[in-house]
Amino acid sequence: MTLRFYDTASAEVRNFVPLVPGKASLYYCGATVQGMPHVGHIRSAIAFDQLTRWLQYRGLRVTVVRNVTDIDDKILAKSAASFEPDIEQEPDTVREEEWWALAYRYEQEFLKAYDTLGVSRPTYEPRATGHIPEMHALIQQLIDRGHAYPALDGSGDVYFDVRSWNKYGSLTRQKLDDMQGATDADPRGKKDPRDFALWKGHKEGEPTTASWVSPWGAGRPGWHLECSAMVTKYLGTEFDIHGGGLDLRFPHHENEMAQSQAAGHGFANFWMHNGMVTYQGEKMSKSVGNTVSPAEMLDLASPRVVRYYLGQAQYRSVLDYQPTSLQEATAAVERIDGFIARAVRTLSADGALLFGSYGTVPDAFAAAMDDDLNVPQALAVLHDTVRAGNSALVAGDLEAARRALASVTDMLRVLGISDAAQPAVDDQAAAALGVLVEAQLAARADARSKKDWTASDAIRDTLTAAGVVVEDGADGATWSLQRG
Repeated sequence: MTLRFYDTASAEVRNFVPLVPGKASLYYCGATVQGMPHVGHIRSAIAFDQLTRWLQYRGLRVTVVRNVTDIDDKILAKSAASFEPDIEQEPDTVREEEWWALAYRYEQEFLKAYDTLGVSRPTYEPRATGHIPEMHALIQQLIDRGHAYPALDGSGDVYFDVRSWNKYGSLTRQKLDDMQGATDADPRGKKDPRDFALWKGHKEGEPTTASWVSPWGAGRPGWHLECSAMVTKYLGTEFDIHGGGLDLRFPHHENEMAQSQAAGHGFANFWMHNGMVTYQGEKMSKSVGNTVSPAEMLDLASPRVVRYYLGQAQYRSVLDYQPTSLQEATAAVERIDGFIARAVRTLSADGALLFGSYGTVPDAFAAAMDDDLNVPQALAVLHDTVRAGNSALVAGDLEAARRALASVTDMLRVLGISDAAQPAVDDQAAAALGVLVEAQLAARADARSKKDWTASDAIRDTLTAAGVVVEDGADGATWSLQRG
């Protein structure tokens, strides 16, 4: 077994060797809870959930930290707007809502989306506002080492001095003089326009509840500082993997890496970034009107289908949403579920042990996942196994069918598709449905034997309208419930 992942910092696929044998530590950037989750947030969470599950499958004890940014400029702005009667509010905005209440409300929306789509809860999920002392300590450490300074204009801001750190820009392979200046604070207080805020002094008009006492004056943390302080608290000064969306490489992750290494921390051994989600080849944008939200996807398809779609691409690639994307994902999931339903019925009738797993996924599946989480190739193995299982059922080879069922079950579990929310099914109702559908299929078979195609088609149409998918095969018709 050799795990290999692409490391953004070195721009190459490297062998993954945990810093602590038998364990793995992963930090990935969670939500800035200023609004409802968008599809990019969820794709990122699914990608790192797949990574976590695969590391666990390979026998590693994984500690996962996913932060919540619950204080920032946009959270404060949205809260302030909720108190302005003349400003038109977004449909999901509550009137007169304090910033911390707004942040908590959206945090719950993210958790609901994660849970619905089978994203495992992290080991820790710290909030930025709960780690102010750790941030103060890191800022002071940077000041003491000559890499940070209080703003020159006495505003209470504290900046990281990018020219003091000669490795600044190494994550994204940029030269400092080619970078544009940051815009997160008044440049008059900076030595260099590219210096970024570690601490933001309290500004007139901001709520006092959004500021904390510090050695440099009342204020709140800068965005980049938050992650460095939290990851160090929970994973130490050096850890295995830092993850996040490709859009976070610069400036967020570049700044994280610079301030942490400047403080003397080894920080992340691997940097892993997932690709973006586009809409018919174009970047999603609210202003353009070409966005699709997780909630909208869940209105069109089941959670298992949405999970399949958002997790089907190799994590570093662009995932392009098309109007037919969820239909195609639905068909793929239905093929899998159709085999499972047929295998369960056949093996149950035969008295065979249904879900006894052999404890391993197919070798080809494992090789694909070891190779930088090549999920497309892993899914190809999954569908090959489904086809082999169907062939075994037709041939009456029940042991081969059982092995295929066990393998499919294992692969679905590793990919997290099994853990996406599913409607509860009442066993008695399911049994009754089975009897009724089998009776209809018997009547249809009788009509077909008499070449009464009108009656045969009418029965199939009735079943289709009821959400029952009928598939004709060499051994007769089989059925499954339509998903989505």
